Amino acid sequence: MNPAEWLARSAVLTPNAPALLLGTRVIADYADLARQAAAIAAGLAARGIRPGARVGVFMTNRPEYLPILYGIWFAGAVAVPVNAKLHPAELAWILENAEAEALFVSDDIAAGLAPPPCTRLIIATGSRDFAALAAHDPLPGPAPMGADDLVWLFYTSGTTGRPKGVGISAGNIIAAVLGYFTDVDAVHAKDATLYAAPMSHGAGLYNFMHVIRGARHVLPESGGFDAGEILTLAPRLGDVHLFAAPTMIRRLVAEAEVQGSNGDGIRSVIYGGGPMYLADIVHAVDVMGARFIQIYGQGESPMTITALPRDLVADRSHPDWQARLGSVGRAFSHMRVWIADAEGREVAPGQPGEILVQGPAVMPGYWRNPEAAAKALRGGWLWTGDIGVMDGAGFVTLHDRSKDVIISGGTNIYPREVEEALLTHPQVAEVAVVGRPHPDWGEEVVAFVISVAGTQPGPAVLDAHCLDRIARFKRPKDYVFLTELPKNNYGKVLKTALRAHWQQAG
Repeated sequence: MNPAEWLARSAVLTPNAPALLLGTRVIADYADLARQAAAIAAGLAARGIRPGARVGVFMTNRPEYLPILYGIWFAGAVAVPVNAKLHPAELAWILENAEAEALFVSDDIAAGLAPPPCTRLIIATGSRDFAALAAHDPLPGPAPMGADDLVWLFYTSGTTGRPKGVGISAGNIIAAVLGYFTDVDAVHAKDATLYAAPMSHGAGLYNFMHVIRGARHVLPESGGFDAGEILTLAPRLGDVHLFAAPTMIRRLVAEAEVQGSNGDGIRSVIYGGGPMYLADIVHAVDVMGARFIQIYGQGESPMTITALPRDLVADRSHPDWQARLGSVGRAFSHMRVWIADAEGREVAPGQPGEILVQGPAVMPGYWRNPEAAAKALRGGWLWTGDIGVMDGAGFVTLHDRSKDVIISGGTNIYPREVEEALLTHPQVAEVAVVGRPHPDWGEEVVAFVISVAGTQPGPAVLDAHCLDRIARFKRPKDYVFLTELPKNNYGKVLKTALRAHWQQAG
């Protein structure tokens, strides 16, 4: 079914319920929200956007985001939300790969974009064009969709340095929603979901549960994550839910201590997207109480691999509570999780292996990338590329990322992509990128550079070079210049040795 049907139903059942808020100010009820989405859909249809067409959304968090998403779905099209921090060249590649026919862009980041020829319709929020689009007579109802029809095309970088489009179907979304209600948290009409993390990612995926219940959707006036703002806003709203990366939780807890707050008004903080250290979550519960729920997932199985519910996060009575709290929980009720060796054979409890996942939330494949899909989906399982162990009770603990992904502030940064950007500089002969622990962001990017003989590009030069090619948040925060990179007998760079280099230096 089309997820826009959930919005249409809530608009009929609770038309006057507050739907969209900016801070504490209601700017749309459910009837308004559904009407806006249906009008945007009609405008898209009038401009030739047909069911199945891909429509990009390159926006910072703002009130127009949700009406635009649901407008795309009302029209039967596929939303392609793109990280608003990406470089215009990266956005253009994604749009071209998705063959996106239209692009919605927030006016604060609209300058300097150069979409590919396939993207014939570019609509900036706040423009006359957007106002005209939203002024159409609303469609009478959402376009029909089957369970296998794509709804969301999520681009996640791979080790090749080129993003892969994860095709998320209507059936995947339904599975994610039902799994949330079963294994993560309940949602009630009086609740409010606060979009402090990017709506292009996990926070946006959690909109569905709140639309179904006719709950409130709140955009902080800052447009992003501000710990002080959240702690001030939450008591005024009450029953707040939010999705947060571990680094955001550390900042929230630190601000709560400064204010002498216990997080009043916040009911649930769902965290994931990066490593949560045991000491940090113990401290968070000590300061703010039993408000925290952990999830583990990937774009390929969105937010739906394992979960650690609030009672287990807060439990200090079980003899294994520390080990369980250091885990990412147990498999969702409708998913199977398997720890396997390289041949796909299950390993014994407590033994490390690759985490494999099976169930209705797993993607059908990558967008027009059958080779990558065949590698990730083998034998009926999703091979996550993550290394972990499972104990006898089914609790999964992550050990490492086999793809060497760097997770900074909850955002994945792939070393190969940064390396390829640096290698286009004429004075860089070789480069290897690794993650270094950072107290606030989880990890930061460090580049080990071999210069062309007789040259020495400085950090400022390499920074400027990166900023012309990749997003600012991906650029290295430190450069280490070496005469050679450590390699094995096959010529492969030994990144473990590089990590030891700065560990010893520290």
